Amino acid sequence: MRILLTNDDGIHAEGLVALENIARALTDDVWVVAPEYEQSGASRALTLADPLRVRKVGERKWAVTGTPTDCVMLGIRNLVEGAPPDLVLSGVNRGQNIAEDVTMSGTVAGAIEGMALGIPSIALSQSMLAFHGEVKAYWETAEAYGPGIVKRLLEIGWPKDVIMNVNFPSRPPEEVTAVEVTRQGFRDMHIRQAERRTDLRGRDYYWMGFSGQLSNPPEGTDLRATYEGRISVTPLHIDLTHNETVHALKGLLGGAPPKA
Repeated sequence: MRILLTNDDGIHAEGLVALENIARALTDDVWVVAPEYEQSGASRALTLADPLRVRKVGERKWAVTGTPTDCVMLGIRNLVEGAPPDLVLSGVNRGQNIAEDVTMSGTVAGAIEGMALGIPSIALSQSMLAFHGEVKAYWETAEAYGPGIVKRLLEIGWPKDVIMNVNFPSRPPEEVTAVEVTRQGFRDMHIRQAERRTDLRGRDYYWMGFSGQLSNPPEGTDLRATYEGRISVTPLHIDLTHNETVHALKGLLGGAPPKA
C-alpha cells in the first residue's frame, strides 16, 4: 500500500511525526508532502496568486509554500513517482477537528482534496483541552490506536465521495474507553473570539483564538465522544445542500424570476 501524508501544522510538526509512525506501521511505501509553514484554519484554500515553492527535506518528503490542498494536489499529480497513492492521511492535527470546526480545518481539507482526486482519505486529529505552550498533546494515543483504526476502515471501505474524520480524545492510551462512529456535532455556544491588543507603536491589532469552553452536546456526536474519552470516527462529505429546504422552496419559488 502506498500512502501520501500531509497536515496543516507544517512540515516540522510533532503530529506529522506521529502520522509517519502510524503510516509506517501499515507500509514502507510512505510519501510526505506538507506545508512549509503552519496553515491551521486554511480550510480548502488553493494558492492562485503566488508561485508554489517546493523544498525536498528527505527521502520521499517535501515541504511546500502552500496550503494542505496545494500539498495533496502536488503530491498526487507531481511529486509521488510511479503509481498514485492508495490512501491519503492528513494530520495528526494538534487539537481536535470536530463540530463546526471541520469546515475551517486544513487537516480535513487535505483529506477532502485526496477524496476529490479519487483517493480514499482520512483526517486524524489529537484532541487537546488547552493549547498553551507547556501543554503536551497525547501523541502516544494517536500512535497507539491510529494504525488499527485505519486498517479496519480500509477493510470495511466507504463511499468515494466521503472522507473519514478521526479524533482521538485528550487522554493517555490506557484511559481511552472505546471507538464510536459519530455524527458531526454543533456547539451550543460561540467559542471563537478576537482579542484586541496594542503594539509598541500604540496601534491596535486583533488576535484570533478560541475560548476553550466545553459545550453540552447530545449523545452520538463527535463532541460528546471525545469529551468522554472515546475515539470519534465521523464520515464527512462536502455536499452542503439542505435537502429539506430544497423541497420546501420548490413549491414556493421557481419558473419566471420574481419582480421586486
